[in-house]
Amino acid sequence: MHLAYPAVLAALLFCTGLYGVLARRNAILVLMSVELMLNAVNLNLVAFDVWLRDALHSGQALTLFTIAIAAAEIGIGLAIVLAVYRNRASSDIDRLRDTAETDEAEELPDDPDDESDAEAPEDQATAPAGKAKKAEATA
Repeated sequence: MHLAYPAVLAALLFCTGLYGVLARRNAILVLMSVELMLNAVNLNLVAFDVWLRDALHSGQALTLFTIAIAAAEIGIGLAIVLAVYRNRASSDIDRLRDTAETDEAEELPDDPDDESDAEAPEDQATAPAGKAKKAEATA
């Protein structure tokens, strides 16, 4: 068997996986594309091992390690994606920049010099006016 056939097939698989990583927005599809790229590398390892007629079969042994690492990677990646999907109700990669920090960053920080909050608690009617004053004072 010629080495060109599996090498071309592996190149096509790798390019398809690379396109999937770069163009997709869904995290699960990106993980599947990474798996496609790893399988292309495995195909090259086995093809070159057979072509070189290695007595130790080191290409095939390295392929087994790559398969084990890929299985662990997809397991952990899928668990992370499912946890993010439960919290955000979306697996869109563009929306996953700030996970927990966005809620805290939107609130105004308390001014340590302003002691009016400690003296008299605000009721709900005056709370927005007090926040507006704080926003004007910090700006």
